[in-house]
Amino acid sequence: MSDNNDAGGPRSQGRASRLVAPGEDLGESEGHAAGHGVLVMDGRLRATKQGRVMTNENTVSIEPLRTAYTPRPSDLVIGFVEGCTNNIWFIDIGAPFNAILPMSLGPGKAAFGGTRSLMDIGEAVICRVQEVEETHSSVLTMKGMGLRKIRSGTIEEIDPHLLGRLKGKAGRSLRQLKEDTDCRIIVADNGRLWIDGEIDGIVNVRNRLQTMSEEAKSIGGVA
Repeated sequence: MSDNNDAGGPRSQGRASRLVAPGEDLGESEGHAAGHGVLVMDGRLRATKQGRVMTNENTVSIEPLRTAYTPRPSDLVIGFVEGCTNNIWFIDIGAPFNAILPMSLGPGKAAFGGTRSLMDIGEAVICRVQEVEETHSSVLTMKGMGLRKIRSGTIEEIDPHLLGRLKGKAGRSLRQLKEDTDCRIIVADNGRLWIDGEIDGIVNVRNRLQTMSEEAKSIGGVA
């Protein structure tokens, strides 16, 4: 994640769009409007989603890299904090609508208005989908074993339809990948993976994920 405070505006302007991660600095906000996936913080434009930077006239937005995930109750998801109010976080889980995480279901207690003291914009979290509402928005929880903020490692993404191939029958392929790379890996139902280990192992996992995605594309995306 880069923080180039010398940039005078969105750095993709006049060039091919670039990939960014949540929390990444996009340049000064003066003269620009924040579109989808972009937030203004302290006079700077910040990405709140992973994707490509797009500039349409003066509006800067983020175009997601892949098709949206459809949440289901009890799904394990990895998300990014995209915003907050006095007692609610808004979490990007790769679905068409942001999920909400109420303070009562969050990682701890804070005074009213203290949500950002617990989790700030751009931070990554492991949650479960507690319920999906009729509007297709979802409510998350961090109350449960292994649900927490992510403080180390890296996050990668694959299309959710490839999760079966990644895990293999009875989880054998995933276990083998962990053994081969000596990495800790959590595979979430929304197609995001948390990977933690030595840099060589992380690179190995990334390479295998890329190979898997390329193979799927070459046969029409059939998992």
